[in-house]
Amino acid sequence: MKNRMRRGLVVVMLLSAASLWAQQPPADYFRQNCANCHSVGGGRLTGPDLKGVSERKDREWLVRFLQNPKAMIDSGDSYAVKLQQEARGVVMPIAPGMDAARARALLELIDAESKLPRSQFAGSQISDRPLTEQDVLRGRQLFLGTQKLASGGASCMSCHTVKGLGGLGGGRLGPDLTLVYERLQGRKGLSAWMMSPASPTMGPVFKSKPLEPEEILALVAFFEDSARKGGQDSSAAPLNFFLFGLGVMVIAMVSLDAIWKNRLRGVRRELVSKRERGEP
Repeated sequence: MKNRMRRGLVVVMLLSAASLWAQQPPADYFRQNCANCHSVGGGRLTGPDLKGVSERKDREWLVRFLQNPKAMIDSGDSYAVKLQQEARGVVMPIAPGMDAARARALLELIDAESKLPRSQFAGSQISDRPLTEQDVLRGRQLFLGTQKLASGGASCMSCHTVKGLGGLGGGRLGPDLTLVYERLQGRKGLSAWMMSPASPTMGPVFKSKPLEPEEILALVAFFEDSARKGGQDSSAAPLNFFLFGLGVMVIAMVSLDAIWKNRLRGVRRELVSKRERGEP
């Protein structure tokens, strides 16, 4: 009975989520789920610039691709494979609530935005000024959480790590970000992702507590510096954590042993004293 109730609750939640996605205006949906990898007239990010995309492929192909990009790639479709290669092997995920109707609505939005002198999705407003050592230092502080984010959001280290943090390293909930600057193809792609992260974990958090442009720039500088130094995370943090825990356990055992010995000595001392006094 309880299992049926749980399943029913899950179905209701999924239907509610689907209803919300269906009601969401295409522009809001694009901003939340697409703008982190695509621009409209702002140049390539992780994925291609979508300005005039309907002129490059026919509408039905695009509708099918949006509903399941991986299936199109796995089928051997030459254009889908080409898109994956241009994205350095990144496979576009299936966006939440995506179906044929949603895909067509998004394509109509992109067609309309493509005709504007400048689309609202032309790209982030992150400065292109040269990055400095001061930016790198601030980015490291923001990553570690020693400098708080203006919106009050959680520090990157809560879920991620990068090579060279030392100590116990960072979190392991999210991926290692040592080479994220390279994976997202530089400042532009990385900035777009941080302005509108679409992952199930980051999306809800940073939707209400977005990063400031200058915070993004500092983090970009930190990640660029990390990528330039190269290498993957040494994975020393789990070992450090194990050794730290082992050390704490040894200290605790020694302390308990000392306390117990003192306790026994106190008991024995009292017994010996009573015997010497001839007490029973």
